[in-house]
Amino acid sequence: MGADPAMGAEEGDDLGDESYIEVEQVVVTEVTTETWSEIDTAQLQLTGRDAIPEEDSSPVDVADGFTDLPLTENGASGGAGGGGGEAGDDGQKRERWGNRVEFLLSCIAMSVGLGNVWRFPFTAYENGGGAFLIPYIIVLLSIGKPLYYMELAMGQFSSHGSVRVWSVVPAFRGVGYGQMIATSAVVSYYVALMALTVFYFFASFSSVLPWMVCDPSWADLTRCVDPTTNLSQLTSNDTMGSTEMYFQFNVLKEVPNIDNGIGAPDWRLTLCLLLSWVILFLTLVKGVQSSGKVAYFTAIFPYVVLFTLLIRGVTLPGAYDGIIFYLKPTWSELLNPKVWYAAVTQSFFSLSVGFGSLIMYSSYNDLEDPVARDAAIISVADMLTSLLAGFVIFGILGNLAHELDTTVDQVIKGGGTSLAFVSYPQALANFPGVPQLFAVLFFLMLFTLGVGSATALTGCVITIIREDFPRIQQWQAAGIVSVLGFLLGLVYVTPGGQFILNLVDHFGGGFIIFILATLEVVAIQWVYGIKNFSDDLEFMIGTRPNYYWKFCWAVFIPLALMAIFIYAVVTMKPLTYGKIGYPNSAMICGWVLITVALLTVPVCFVYEVYNAKGRTLLERVRSTFQPAADWGPAENEQRKEWLQATGRKDPLAGRESHRRPRPPLQPRRPSYRRTVSGEGRAAYRRTVSGGHTFQRTMSSTGRTYRRTVSHAPPSLEQRQQRRHTELARRHSAPRPPTDGASRDTSV
Repeated sequence: MGADPAMGAEEGDDLGDESYIEVEQVVVTEVTTETWSEIDTAQLQLTGRDAIPEEDSSPVDVADGFTDLPLTENGASGGAGGGGGEAGDDGQKRERWGNRVEFLLSCIAMSVGLGNVWRFPFTAYENGGGAFLIPYIIVLLSIGKPLYYMELAMGQFSSHGSVRVWSVVPAFRGVGYGQMIATSAVVSYYVALMALTVFYFFASFSSVLPWMVCDPSWADLTRCVDPTTNLSQLTSNDTMGSTEMYFQFNVLKEVPNIDNGIGAPDWRLTLCLLLSWVILFLTLVKGVQSSGKVAYFTAIFPYVVLFTLLIRGVTLPGAYDGIIFYLKPTWSELLNPKVWYAAVTQSFFSLSVGFGSLIMYSSYNDLEDPVARDAAIISVADMLTSLLAGFVIFGILGNLAHELDTTVDQVIKGGGTSLAFVSYPQALANFPGVPQLFAVLFFLMLFTLGVGSATALTGCVITIIREDFPRIQQWQAAGIVSVLGFLLGLVYVTPGGQFILNLVDHFGGGFIIFILATLEVVAIQWVYGIKNFSDDLEFMIGTRPNYYWKFCWAVFIPLALMAIFIYAVVTMKPLTYGKIGYPNSAMICGWVLITVALLTVPVCFVYEVYNAKGRTLLERVRSTFQPAADWGPAENEQRKEWLQATGRKDPLAGRESHRRPRPPLQPRRPSYRRTVSGEGRAAYRRTVSGGHTFQRTMSSTGRTYRRTVSHAPPSLEQRQQRRHTELARRHSAPRPPTDGASRDTSV
């Protein structure tokens, strides 16, 4: 197939396998005149030209467009051709994942969190049992998975975090800052929940599990009931189990209400909170290079514990009754809008879409990584984990009901923290054998689930800070966020902390995310345009999204999210903690949180209009709804190919290209993915940076373009290996005399 002359190649340049050309790798620490001279010479040798034409004299088009710019010391490409590898003011490299497994495990660890274990089983039980799985799966396929795919694609295509990614539509940059506020609010109480798991983890090492005994130091002996209590001796009719009393009176030291304040932080929970933030800091101190390694444990260990508890739980008497109670369908609930609302919220927050963490994680990917397959794997893994957790939880609760000679609904004290720290510890204490072992494993599992999710949420905030203030080092940003997070978290370890946690979860993690996610989808699919977004996806992975994805993105998701928001507003009831209401001052604080997060959208819009180019106000406003100069692939070579494929013009080119603020990238990591070929035989050529180029045709524009990837096909790698072996053999062979005299071969 002939190449397009606009691509910088000569007419009829065949890209078949036989035209493979290998180029020696050029690595320089300083770009000099001699360096460009050497590259120009290489270009003449490869193209067979006598001189470099005027239009090819730029160092960008070395080797007829098949070579990268010379690599600088930090591995980023330099030069005036584009902003893909321009170094920022800090001169630091943008990180990449060590390999694709680390990315997948990190996303699984983020999505599979505490909500899968203690929220999904109770939500399913409350909303029709087994019948709840039908709306849940429908919502997962029509909202959760498409949103997951879209956010992964946004970050991977641009190599930007959740704020800088809005170079695609600068008018909506406030959405990224609003998501940062919501993420900060959620992670502040999320780590406080991790602190509770740390407290129970250390308490589980006691010879007798402390929540199974009514200790006079914290228990009201007139009401407390433990396995040894004689009920006839109790003087109060308002009895309470030792497990519940231990949680409220010893762990939380909870106050009846917060009308008179929330009290001072508990020193034991403060130490647990400090330990949680220290572990998070160590996980994030080196960015994805360190968090990717931690993901091997945080993503895999919870499954080991879940399967261990499942095997042990189903062998106990009464477990079958608990599982049947969990799965028994109530078909009439399918007509209840409340059930569908619960399915959307569960899918939405379980996958962590709308918080910006997915955009942040995928921004450290290579451009050609199979983002659609990643979204499918992670969303299915999240759903199956939720189902697995339901079997584990209700199987063991069924055993507890059997031991207490009661029904399953009587041992369920509620969802969330009540299920995790009241019902489940009581069930573990009744395990025959060594209940301490299972308690240690369970709370360690909860903590690792929390670390996986909190790492992504905190990393999202850190990425935004580093992109806005590039001179700040990774460890400095991680330290600042960890210290501030610890100070904010002290509110949740006070006697009234659970009241505040419930308040922040309702306002900070509910309304804000729904509104911002709706704006996000509208901005990408309607303002930027579904055609442009599909072009970008096709350029990245070689396949165009089908009508299923387009319908979900452009029509179903915006309408569904708006309907959910309207339903939530219409059915809104006064917020309560249990049966206790909130004072007006607390409710005002909740609405202030929503207002501040949503005000970022109009404030940032005004700021973008003020800084936009244009003679009139209308021109300035219009420019903010068009992609900014730094939108597009990060690497200079791939950016040029993207512009050629889509027929777009580079907003900044030539002498002004240095103004495009693009982060430098680490050298491409090796990829072992099978290459995606275009129409006909895909032909590869070696580039200076180690990548390879093949030919594709953009289906929407009909333009033929070259696509550079960071890996070679196996046959090409074998050919390179044979050549390197031959060069090594020649280098080790004896050399002939330099004076031209015959070599003396006598012994």
